[in-house]
Amino acid sequence: MRKKIVSVLLAGMMLAAALTGCTGTGTRQESASQAGQSQEESLAPAESQASAESTGAEEIQAGTPKYVFLFIGDGMSYPQVQLTNYYLSVSQGQNAGTVTVEGEEKTKLDSKNNLTMMSFPIAGSAQTYDSTSFAPDSASTATSIATGNKTWSGSINVSEDFTQTYETIAEKLKDQKDMKIGILSTVNLNHATPAAFYAHQASRSSYYDIGLEMIDSGFDYFAGGGLLQPTGKEKDKEDLYALAEAAGYKVVQTQAEAEALKAEDGKVIAIDEHLADSSAMSYELDRAEEEWALADYVEKGIEVLDNDNGFFMMVEGGKIDWACHANDAASTITDTIALDNAVEKAVEFYNEHPEETLIIVTGDHETGGLTIGFAGTDYDTFLKNFENQKISYAKYDSDYVSGYKENKTDFETVMKDVTELFGLQAPAGTDSETTQQKDSADQHPESDNDGALVMTEYEYGQLKAAYETTMSRTGEEAEFAQDEYIRYGSYEPLTVTITHILNNKSGINFGSYAHTGLPVEVLVQGVGAESFDGYYDNTDIYSKMAALLGVQ
Repeated sequence: MRKKIVSVLLAGMMLAAALTGCTGTGTRQESASQAGQSQEESLAPAESQASAESTGAEEIQAGTPKYVFLFIGDGMSYPQVQLTNYYLSVSQGQNAGTVTVEGEEKTKLDSKNNLTMMSFPIAGSAQTYDSTSFAPDSASTATSIATGNKTWSGSINVSEDFTQTYETIAEKLKDQKDMKIGILSTVNLNHATPAAFYAHQASRSSYYDIGLEMIDSGFDYFAGGGLLQPTGKEKDKEDLYALAEAAGYKVVQTQAEAEALKAEDGKVIAIDEHLADSSAMSYELDRAEEEWALADYVEKGIEVLDNDNGFFMMVEGGKIDWACHANDAASTITDTIALDNAVEKAVEFYNEHPEETLIIVTGDHETGGLTIGFAGTDYDTFLKNFENQKISYAKYDSDYVSGYKENKTDFETVMKDVTELFGLQAPAGTDSETTQQKDSADQHPESDNDGALVMTEYEYGQLKAAYETTMSRTGEEAEFAQDEYIRYGSYEPLTVTITHILNNKSGINFGSYAHTGLPVEVLVQGVGAESFDGYYDNTDIYSKMAALLGVQ
């Protein structure tokens, strides 16, 4: 097992940092090493706890997979999968016919398995807690999946006392089986989830050091988002892309170059040409038709990685998590679809190699406390409403809200954009008293919301108040009052209020801007899939993979 040189933070500082958990885009932890409070030392590698705590997967006589696809929907649990499936059901006009009730014709709902992942023969469930919390972060949960070990929120493949590192399933397959390794993500390649398959850091925020480990890994194919802090936090270090080229990587940063890649090109780092917020790939909702999606990078990865010894490919749909942090349901849905389209590429490969391929689709944790159902619509949902949203929250912030602030745009002008981009309309003389939902202990009335996107006076008032808060912010605010944070989180008040209103009118709701403790789906097809059936811990995903693949 190779030794790694990692940045080690002072235990007291790291424990405090770890307990703060993970955030989505734009609000990440600060590492003590970046503040000049760390020292470098060599951590002793540790054997995986999972090797001693077998789940029985090694007893499955199902052969050894030659090709392994591990798809991780960051922030994707059962609610995200089911909401996306229901949305596709209504948007595609699936129903079980009609029935006439008291002279009124009503449509009966139906929902088929519209997502490829939902058709997999094995469906397991994994709990996700880490050493810090029952509502864990991406660094610790990806560590569990990659190594079979628990650690602190915010830490990647290190023990809780920061004295040992854990070797990952990808490193073991590279070293012990000489398999080619691919790491793909819609977010940054040195972000927490992809990093958990090659890096060993006390803090997930040590982006430059993670980038160095990425280069040192010798893995064969990295693709997707760009690198965070490629010249260090203070921009005073040698560029990671240049170091990668010096280490023998072919670094491509245009789509044309990516399209031209061949297996004989050797080790590759393919950065998406059309990077968006935080140097990540665009949200699927914002992606132009001619731009590559995650599925294209998977398809290219199969071409680049295919060899006699087989390959392991980890593919992250990272912006599902970012959308859920921002409570943007429409972007959550479309990025979940994008991940499923990537899964479809693996299935196409599986159909050509059914006796040699294993495909696993899971999440690291749930984000946002997503619920299908909202008090304001009683038992009704109006999911087709999401077809009205034309832009992600992030692109709306960058392309519109920033201009509103600069130009001091009036609310009436803003409302025209809101209607065009999200479908929400100002009320037309609505009596506020008629919009109040009434209920009682023994009767739950039909919702007053018929799915229309005309806002009530209450909703309109909330939107105008959020606009005023957005226009008053300077960007220098260090913290917010409790009531303001609960309403808006760390996001633009105007933007998150728009998505909240659209979500609620559609019959869904987010309960948080953070992660939750829900279990995640483990959907599996291929060689040894049976071993993933049941309810287990996320560390067992590693154990089951290791047993099937014969690595120690």
